[in-house]
Amino acid sequence: MSIKLEFNKGRVPVKVWTTDIEPEAMQQLINVSKLPIVHGHIAAMPDVHMGIGATVGSVIPTKGAIIPAAVGVDIGCGMNAVRLTLTANDLPESLARVRGAIEAAVPVGFNQHADSPAQNRVTRPLSDRLDNVVKKHPELTKMQKQFARTWLNQLGSLGGGNHFIELCLDEAQRVWVMLHSGSRGIGNVMGRYFIAAAKKDMQRHHANLPDRDLAYFSEGSKHFDDYVEAVEWAQDYALANRREMMRLIVEALRDHLPPFKADSEAINCHHNYVARERHFDENLFITRKGAISAREGELGIIPGSMGAKSYIVRGLGNAQSFCSCSHGAGRRMSRTEAKRRFNRADVESQTQGVECRKDAGVIDEIPGAYKDIDQVMANQSDLVEVVHTLKQVLCVKG
Repeated sequence: MSIKLEFNKGRVPVKVWTTDIEPEAMQQLINVSKLPIVHGHIAAMPDVHMGIGATVGSVIPTKGAIIPAAVGVDIGCGMNAVRLTLTANDLPESLARVRGAIEAAVPVGFNQHADSPAQNRVTRPLSDRLDNVVKKHPELTKMQKQFARTWLNQLGSLGGGNHFIELCLDEAQRVWVMLHSGSRGIGNVMGRYFIAAAKKDMQRHHANLPDRDLAYFSEGSKHFDDYVEAVEWAQDYALANRREMMRLIVEALRDHLPPFKADSEAINCHHNYVARERHFDENLFITRKGAISAREGELGIIPGSMGAKSYIVRGLGNAQSFCSCSHGAGRRMSRTEAKRRFNRADVESQTQGVECRKDAGVIDEIPGAYKDIDQVMANQSDLVEVVHTLKQVLCVKG
């Protein structure tokens, strides 16, 4: 058992897979443990760190209720990875043109496609379901400029922050494509809308919450079913977004690399989401806020920072973690602190050997702002086993 800390200062215990946890994050875990809807215990992964309301790197089991802010605003954010029939010897000495081709194919930051590249192939089923959500909550369309067109044109785009696209080499020098993104602007709109609705609902019921960001919807309440419908849509959109990006990336690579094909099944996993699952003989809603599912035999992706190793893992199905593991290295410091502490020269030093941006705009994503991924992996040896170890040679940041 790799549980490093266990404390019981609320209604249910909190089990933590690390001793490297900031006081603010610990207090957030205690706050969540006090909620009447939480069932059994809370599991905190080894990459745990302070979030908004609930900690990033936490697994929250709730019975008959969901906390929208715990799911967050980047609903369905997660990873996608696929191995190609290429090796390091097939890559050009300079990857600058390859990075340029990827950046040309996949919009990053606030950019989006001029038209939806997926067209009816992907968007029609999503569009029909979205119409049902919007009919019940037309206010959503007022929260995003050109709502109906934006979500279509953002399909197959990366976004900003810590989202990325990478080319990596595994232990056998085989080439992998890996990316990190979520439900883009429309997931953000849905998240903010329902978080605000939950807070209003809690006010009407005079709920005594340890943190306003822990407002929740109970089954049978006015917005519960609507939120479940919306969040499931956003999670499916995030999966489709990652698939579309992977398609665009692979096509862009064909013009710059020798002929290849994908030779392993693509892994596409959420790490900010909620799902209906059964644990300890109870039907629960499991919210993984910065954690991935790690059922026995299930493949997952745990990325490091833009200068560190990443891992393809296989779940061990640990019941105490609700069959979960970490979603990455986890931040050691805030973006503001990283910008204060590091400079452009530090970025160049810490990303040596990686074809990537090395300007002041990515200082907040410097590897030194993150926890040691090797220590994170050591702390969860009872949650997953390593299948492949990856090291990036190219990174496109959002």
